Amino acid sequence: MRSAIILVGGEAQRAGGREKYFFVVQGKTFIDRLIDTLREVVDEIVLVARDPEQCERFCHLGDVRCIADVRRGLGPIGGLHAGALAVHGEHTFVAACDMPCISPMVVRLLFDAIGDCDAAIPCWNAEMLEPLHAVYRTSALLAYLEEHESLSLRAMVWNLNTQYVSVERIREIDPDLMTFTNINKLEDLKMIDPPDEHDQGSECGL
Repeated sequence: MRSAIILVGGEAQRAGGREKYFFVVQGKTFIDRLIDTLREVVDEIVLVARDPEQCERFCHLGDVRCIADVRRGLGPIGGLHAGALAVHGEHTFVAACDMPCISPMVVRLLFDAIGDCDAAIPCWNAEMLEPLHAVYRTSALLAYLEEHESLSLRAMVWNLNTQYVSVERIREIDPDLMTFTNINKLEDLKMIDPPDEHDQGSECGL
């Protein structure tokens, strides 16, 4: 069984306080695009929100579960811990909610690449990694997160038995590396959607 965790609990400060997962690009919200993509690859999807109130924003998503952080205020590390406790798959793909162009082919590549390792992490170089666009062995993720001291994702990756996947290998199936597109503010949408097509006022009615 393959699982996916989408982290939605950020405070969205770099997006003017607006929740990035409800930004609309090419007629679909970020979260809908991510879920549709991941449904092609995994058997279950779990969203991790910062609290039960935020979870209520996703009750319309049907078969996608939303859970709240177990340990709040820890950033992505806290979200990963809550998600790893909730999923059932041996391997889990982890994504941030502000990456609307994730490629299902790249996700499959990472699942295939993990082998006997604890993680398959895309890397640009030795220092530049993509820990929130990666596949983890769920048991190894839990073992680390139950005992960790650092809140650094890089420290977590370095403490796991990690298979690094070069972006040049990923470029073979995603030549422009669109899968790593990260949207921090509304203006960044121009990279992937013409300005006159933005539906900046629509946030799924919420």
